[in-house]
Amino acid sequence: MVVVLTAVGVSAAPASHGLGKAAPQNEKPSIVLVHGAFADASSWNGVVQRLQQDGYKVYAPPNTLRGIPQDSTYLNSFLKSVKGPIVLVGHSYGGEVISQAAAGVDNVKSLVYIDAIMPDKGESFASLSSKFPPAPLSKAFLTVPFRNGDGTTGTDVYIQPNTLHATFAQDLSQQQASVMASTQRPIAQSAFTDKVNQAAWHDKPVYVLVGRQDRGIDPSLERYEAKRAHARKTVEINSSHVSLVSHPQAVTDLIVTAARDSGHH
Repeated sequence: MVVVLTAVGVSAAPASHGLGKAAPQNEKPSIVLVHGAFADASSWNGVVQRLQQDGYKVYAPPNTLRGIPQDSTYLNSFLKSVKGPIVLVGHSYGGEVISQAAAGVDNVKSLVYIDAIMPDKGESFASLSSKFPPAPLSKAFLTVPFRNGDGTTGTDVYIQPNTLHATFAQDLSQQQASVMASTQRPIAQSAFTDKVNQAAWHDKPVYVLVGRQDRGIDPSLERYEAKRAHARKTVEINSSHVSLVSHPQAVTDLIVTAARDSGHH
């Protein structure tokens, strides 16, 4: 998802993250931001800019959107290259990815879920979301087959461009939504039924932001997840599914709260 915002450099080659000495105990944690389906790291631009102004080191690695096994394994490798404490943040499908990727990574001090999916061990997005009425976005999908280089095939899921504004980003301008529709990155259909095999939110402090007007994930599902995970703080704002774009300050504030609560300033 790309919006008309000033581009901010957010990532570097993972191999360089571990260079130098480990972070001092009192150093601010690094913030790692994981985007969701139909998006790329530029969806975090407004948040990155604010966090950098607050003196945080920020990484927004790519989420390949190929399914939980691949995406969480990739992120887990990335996290292990970052020295010092980490606050790990996931938007939407990114919430699933961080839940599995952070398991066993001791320097991830807290998890922040923004309009996110938080399955427990053995759950998929499909099984978890079935507890609640389907979100409007689920009726706006477009499937497109693809072929891999080795000859295997799969199915990508997009949002129908003419529905994206109403079902995904209704609090942005039509122009911004049109840009998102044109630049959206598909997610593999298999990701909807992939089960997570670990849920790091059982062992790490959790912070949750709920968009009350979320049409991508039912807000009642987000509240249920927060309660189940015994979230230390749950913030509700009047926002669509893309609060990281439409309300970057509120998202930044919650991330900073998690960073400060972790004992690193």
